[in-house]
Amino acid sequence: MSKNLVVGYPRIGEHRELKFALENFWSGKNSFKDVEEVAKHLRAKAWNTQKEAGVELISSNDFSYYDQMLDTMILVGAIPDRFKSIQDKTEQYFAMARGYENGVAMAMRKWFNTNYHYIIPELAQDEAFKLDNTKVIDEYKEAAALGIKTKINLISPITFLALSMTTDGSDQFLLFDKLLKVYEELFKEISKLDDEIIVQLDDPIFTTDVEPKLLSLIKPCYEKLANAASNIKIIATTYFEHSNEATKVLVHTPIWGLGLDFVAGSKNIDSLAEIAKSDKVLAAGVINGRNVWKNDIMKTKELLETLSVIIPKERLIISTSCSLLHVPYSLENENKLDNTIKDSLSFAKEKLNELTLASRIFFGSIENDDELLQENKNSIERLKNSKLIHNEAVQSRVGNIAKWVRDGEFSERIALQKAKLGYPDLATTTIGSFPQTPELRKARRDYKNNEISGEEYEEFIKNYIRETITIQEKIGLDVLVHGEPERNDMVEYFGELLNGFAFSSNGWVQSYGARCVKPPLLYGDVSREVPMTLQWILYAQSLTSKIVKGMLTGPVTMINWSFVREDIPRSEVATQIALALADEIDDLQNNGIKMIQVDEAAFKEGYPLRHENRASYEKWAVDSFKLSVSSAHKETQIHTHMCYSEFNDIIHTIEEMDADVITIETAKSGNSLLKIFKEVGYTKEVGPGVYDIHSPRIPTVEEIKTQIALLLEVLPKEQLWINPDCGLKTRKWEEVIPSLENMVKAVVSFR
Repeated sequence: MSKNLVVGYPRIGEHRELKFALENFWSGKNSFKDVEEVAKHLRAKAWNTQKEAGVELISSNDFSYYDQMLDTMILVGAIPDRFKSIQDKTEQYFAMARGYENGVAMAMRKWFNTNYHYIIPELAQDEAFKLDNTKVIDEYKEAAALGIKTKINLISPITFLALSMTTDGSDQFLLFDKLLKVYEELFKEISKLDDEIIVQLDDPIFTTDVEPKLLSLIKPCYEKLANAASNIKIIATTYFEHSNEATKVLVHTPIWGLGLDFVAGSKNIDSLAEIAKSDKVLAAGVINGRNVWKNDIMKTKELLETLSVIIPKERLIISTSCSLLHVPYSLENENKLDNTIKDSLSFAKEKLNELTLASRIFFGSIENDDELLQENKNSIERLKNSKLIHNEAVQSRVGNIAKWVRDGEFSERIALQKAKLGYPDLATTTIGSFPQTPELRKARRDYKNNEISGEEYEEFIKNYIRETITIQEKIGLDVLVHGEPERNDMVEYFGELLNGFAFSSNGWVQSYGARCVKPPLLYGDVSREVPMTLQWILYAQSLTSKIVKGMLTGPVTMINWSFVREDIPRSEVATQIALALADEIDDLQNNGIKMIQVDEAAFKEGYPLRHENRASYEKWAVDSFKLSVSSAHKETQIHTHMCYSEFNDIIHTIEEMDADVITIETAKSGNSLLKIFKEVGYTKEVGPGVYDIHSPRIPTVEEIKTQIALLLEVLPKEQLWINPDCGLKTRKWEEVIPSLENMVKAVVSFR
């Protein structure tokens, strides 16, 4: 039996090759055949890299041109009606993800509590599922031609349905039997590929608080699929939390094994006795697939020994905790990091070595394990004890906070703000960023590489800001932004100006499609030495008589979009960041900036998957936001922004944050997400997005008017702001300007 496996592997490429190939294809610079060649090269490299590292169970079908849930829609033929007329399969695939002239893109949502986005399947009760197994079969054969026998990764039909929405208001689980038949057909086709095949069925939905109805689908699902082909071994795989309720059922089905996360789901240990009674193999996820710090192999060895007391060694496989999709590709190109920090890191390629080292040590096939363990221990201890980590002044300030909240109740503050700021009902604004053009990126890159002077760079940024202000004034927006041209990323920019953050050169992680992010490495105590945004905001404000919003990133988002140190609680890290932001807000308002937006785009995605753990998260998350804005005067209007959130379960938490204005992504949901604000009697001001910025499509005036009309069915005009769904940095000016012009025209028609 194999001794180790990897749940999944990054697919964007070591140097983001897939991203650039896709973008060139979308812009018409190359053909899809060119993209396919890049993809084929990336798959081969991923498979061979894992094989050379000593990984025994390697995945196929973990690759995607955009998203694995979108791939599953194609696999089962769940194509929404508005895309069915597109005959070309490639064009149809990307139209579903990105929209096209006659149809808006499908909605996205965060993949559980990660920063990865998936496309939400749209289903209806008359759904006519139809198998298209081309990708699954072809990738298996492609790996086999390279001499690599893979396990096949599939999203389980249960998780697929659970993450779907219906367009007719019906219960998507009524489609279970129909969908299961397509999966049975797929398994029969897979069974023809080899004498014995392993299929990894991903069912992460069972790491959430699932209803008994969902658990009741496990037996019929896994029994039918296991019986569809006798030569297929199924590993039912969950990750990101424990799945004890599902495990109790799964052990009584004819699956071969269970894949469980023992990093984020330590309570999975409670299921060991049940697994031991069965004949199931346990793929123990002990190598962290979500963070980049080196695995403590000694602790991993101790955990595996604990497991082996209950589960016989011969039934144990050592695994990554989840797919390595969520970490960067490799440390090999990182030449600028401090050696102590770099020596403490482990990206995807390095995690393969940790995985195989742990398996060799645990299964006793290596003699000098003491030497290797000591080397691993020394590396971890060097960072832990480094002066880079600890700042006594920061720790003293955290321990002596006198003021945690701002002055004044909302009713008092908003009256002062409206009198002073004078903005109209249905005030128009944007979320903050404007297009990051190739010229802008080049200027920033040239400055960092010392190819242009600081004066030249500053003049370039000022020119961009000046042009951005002019464009906004011409369009007729009520509240302006400076466009954030100096910012490569909303977290990285601030991290570069704060102590305690480090940055990789090539640590890119896929967020969705071709969109990648490079999360900071939050390794030590955080402090601010100088103002971070004041120079640029003041320059923008000097160009106009209209209000320019100051733009900051909140502490929770900085944490959720960073790779965070693990030696202290996240709540303490958040407090340190909040104190730095409170200082920044004080500098801004004392220099005449009247509105300040503290973005918490990732507030919801950090939520624990289990309700039992949410109260503690909410407390420190809300406390850190309120501490961030605690320096704001009553007259200073505080905005915040949240991305892709279901607000029903956190609306009272949002109220507790006490921001004066919140902007939210709702363009794809009409007014359904907004209704909860009315139901709870939410009194603060709200800016629901009226068009989707993730698509290049330009919304018409009529479409935006329809959206505004829907919003006015829920909240009065005095309480509403009008804005796009999110920041505009990924869009082009030729998309942004007409979209905003149409937005303003739509608002004018209501005024």
